[in-house]
Amino acid sequence: MAGNTIGSLFRVTTWGESHGAALGAVVDGCPAGLKIEKKDIQQALDRRKPGKNVASTTRGEGDKVEILSGILEGKTTGTPISLLIRNADAKSSAYDELKDVFRPGHGDFTYLQKYGIRDWRGGGRASGRETAARVAAGAIAGKLIAQAGMEVIAYTQAIGNIVIDQAKLAKIKDFSRKVRDNILFCPDAKAAIAMEKKLAAVRHEGDTLGGVVGIIVRGCPAGLGEPVFDKMDADLAKALMSIGSVKAVEVGAGAGVNIASLRGSQVNDQMSKNGFSSNNAGGILAGITNGEDIVLRAYCKPVPSIGKEQWTINIQGKEQKIKIQGRHDVCVLPRIVPVCEAMVAIVLADHWLRQRAAKI
Repeated sequence: MAGNTIGSLFRVTTWGESHGAALGAVVDGCPAGLKIEKKDIQQALDRRKPGKNVASTTRGEGDKVEILSGILEGKTTGTPISLLIRNADAKSSAYDELKDVFRPGHGDFTYLQKYGIRDWRGGGRASGRETAARVAAGAIAGKLIAQAGMEVIAYTQAIGNIVIDQAKLAKIKDFSRKVRDNILFCPDAKAAIAMEKKLAAVRHEGDTLGGVVGIIVRGCPAGLGEPVFDKMDADLAKALMSIGSVKAVEVGAGAGVNIASLRGSQVNDQMSKNGFSSNNAGGILAGITNGEDIVLRAYCKPVPSIGKEQWTINIQGKEQKIKIQGRHDVCVLPRIVPVCEAMVAIVLADHWLRQRAAKI
């Protein structure tokens, strides 16, 4: 199975399935001497693990990380870092009746077409459970880019049709703490209350919601990214789109997807000796960072596992109705927020190392 590795110099490979014995990641290319401890990785995993909020599955995974190699006495050794997270609360029997049935919105049908076999236990490799390994690896990437003064902050911008007041963001003091102290990772307290009520109502209805993750990178130096195929915005978009629920990515602080309908005079970030007058480009020009904040948005589809009856087919092609049982998130937000942070940090770590080799 190809396509399990991301990065050129800072390389991350994830492995494992939702209902397997364990899952994990191998981080190769991390320089020696980086200070990192088990608790740094565990803190990131604790933000992603299930059972913490009204949107989450009740699956009770502890997500305790084990460091098998690459870190000695709190410092990286320059050798591959192997991370393991054991699955403890997988209940595969809940999926027995789905063994020969394709769930609408899932990868059941496409995996079978590609490989001729699929892991029906919770979705296997296609499960959102795989993202725990990304978060563990992303914690190491986050520590690395902090050496260059970079910080990645992701937050819940919208759940369903409830959207935060963007005008408030610039006024929030200690934005990172405000986001991470909130159970939904939402910096707008009023919107967060409405989101919780909406999620509880939708769960009661047996349905699910989608949402939007906002991402800000602060302290990114100018010059990261390659000018053609490995543009910074292209690599960031690919990394975020590799997350199962993400269906669209926006780059830019201003116009977003509406940029195609505007004029150059409305979009260009004018310059003076004091820097840029605005940040519509979202911190990236011609695929290379310009020193401004990188601003991204990831649009996530509703969780496909719903408690309502739907039509589908089985592996013999026979039509039937299906009603998903088991334990599932009502919305991928807020659990996907630290996953987005991790993927952005991994891309930045890779490009930061590449830039250090780009010129004397």
